[in-house]
Amino acid sequence: MDTAAATATGDSGPPPEAAATDPATTDAPRAAAGHLRPSLRRLRRTAHRLGAPRLDPYWTAAFFFVAFAVLSVFRFLTMSNSSWDLGIFEQAIRGYAHLQAPVVDLKGPGTNVLGDHFSPVLVVLAPLYRLFPSPLNLLLAQAALFALSVFPVTRAAARHLGRLPGLAVGFAYGLSWGVQKAIDFDFHEIAFALPLLAFALEAVLRGRWTAAVCWAAPLVLVKEDLGVTAAAIGALVLIRTRRAAPLPVALVVFGLTAAALTFGVIIPGFNGSGSYDYWSKLGADGGAAPGIPLGTALHTTLWVLLPTTGLLALRSPLLLVALPTLGWRFLSHDPHYWGIDWHYNAVLMPVVFLALVDALPRARVSARPWVRAYAHHLPAAVAAAALALTTTLPLSRLTESATYRIPPDVPAAERLLARIPDGASVEADIRPISRLTGRTRVFWLGDTRGISPDYIAVQRPTDRTPRQALADTAARHPGSTYVMLGDAGGLLVFHRTSAS
Repeated sequence: MDTAAATATGDSGPPPEAAATDPATTDAPRAAAGHLRPSLRRLRRTAHRLGAPRLDPYWTAAFFFVAFAVLSVFRFLTMSNSSWDLGIFEQAIRGYAHLQAPVVDLKGPGTNVLGDHFSPVLVVLAPLYRLFPSPLNLLLAQAALFALSVFPVTRAAARHLGRLPGLAVGFAYGLSWGVQKAIDFDFHEIAFALPLLAFALEAVLRGRWTAAVCWAAPLVLVKEDLGVTAAAIGALVLIRTRRAAPLPVALVVFGLTAAALTFGVIIPGFNGSGSYDYWSKLGADGGAAPGIPLGTALHTTLWVLLPTTGLLALRSPLLLVALPTLGWRFLSHDPHYWGIDWHYNAVLMPVVFLALVDALPRARVSARPWVRAYAHHLPAAVAAAALALTTTLPLSRLTESATYRIPPDVPAAERLLARIPDGASVEADIRPISRLTGRTRVFWLGDTRGISPDYIAVQRPTDRTPRQALADTAARHPGSTYVMLGDAGGLLVFHRTSAS
C-alpha cells in the first residue's frame, strides 16, 4: 500500500477526532490545571487580604520606616551627620544602659543631661543600646518612632474621609517638610513625641477620652515644654466633651504641674545652677516680650499650615495643641527657634494633619459650594504639595546614587579614628563625634574646662595647615604636649604625649 493509501486507511495512526478524545492526551493538562486552580485561588485570597483597607496604615507606616531608615543609615555611613546631637544622645543613653547617670561630656565635663533638658524617656532605648551599642540604634529607633506616628494619622484619615483620601493624607504627613527636616537632623528626643501626639489626637477624634489622656500624659517625660502640650490636650478634651470630666481635668493639672516642677525644681536641681539655663532665651533680660519679627512669625506659621492643610486646619479646635510649641518659640530671642529648619516643627506635623482630618468632614457639607469643592480636592492637593516639596527635601536624596556611595575618605577616616583606644578621652568636633561617643569619653572642641584630653580629633581646617591646627591645640592646652597621630580622610588626630 502506498503512503497516500496508508494515510487514507488510518494505518499511520488514530484519526484526529480520536486523538482529541484520547484520555492519555487530555488527563495530564486537566490534572495540572486542577492542581493550579487551588494555588491561584489561595494566592488571590492572600493578595486580597493584604490589600484590605484595614491594612493601609500598616503598609504606609512600613514604607516610611524603610525610607527614613535608609536615609538615616546612609547619612551615618557616609559621615554626613550635621550636628552634635547624635553624640549627645548616645552619651546619655550609654549612661542609662550601664545603670549610671546620663552624663553628657559634650555639654561640658560631667554634665548631667537632665539638668539641660528633661527627657527621661530616653531610658527606653537603653536595653537595646546595651545589647547593640551603636549610634545606628538611635537612628533606627527614630525612624521607627516617626513611622509609627504615620499609622494613627493614616488610620484616622481613612476612617473620617474614606480610603483614598485617607491614604493621600497619610502619605502627605509622612512626606511633610517638618518630619523630613527632623529625620535629617540626626537624632532628637522629640521622636517620642510624634507617636504620642498622633495617637492621643486620633483618640480625641474617635471620642475615646481615656485613651487620649493616657497617650498624652507621657509627653511630660519627653521634654520639659511638652507638659504644657499635654495640658492643652486635656483642655481640648474638655472642649470636645463640653463638661468637666475628671480625667481631662486631671491631665490639665498634671501637665501644668509637671512642667512647673520640671522648669523650677528638677532641671535646676540636676544642673547645679539653681535655675533653668534657657530662661535667658525668652528675652534680653529674661523677660517674656516677643523676640520674633512679625514677618518671620507669619512666614513660619504659613509654612506650618498652608502646604500641609491648605489653612483648613484653622477650622479645627485640635490646632489648640500646637499653640504651646509655637508660643515658646516665638517668645524666644534665639533666631534658631523661629524658622522652618532643623527638628523644631516636627511636633507640629501630627497636630496640623489631624486638625485637617477633623475639619474636612464638616467642610464637605458646608453650605458654601466653593468650600465643599475645596474640601473635596484638598487631600489630593496636600499630597501633591508634599510630593512637590520633597524634590528639595531630604527624602529626595533616596533617588540619587551618591546617597549610597561611600566616599573614599570615609574608610581612611575610620581607620585613623580606630587608632584611638577605647576609654580614652577625646576632644572632637562634629564629624568624628558619632564614631567615638560609644567607646571613648568625648568633649566638645574648646569646652574641656581645664581637662587635657588624651586625643584631639578634628576635621582638617580649610584655612589652616595641620601644623597650624596643632599650634591651636597647644594654645588650648598650654600645659600639655601634643603630636600628630595621623592625617587621613579629611581628619586630623593629635595625641598627648606629656602634661606638666
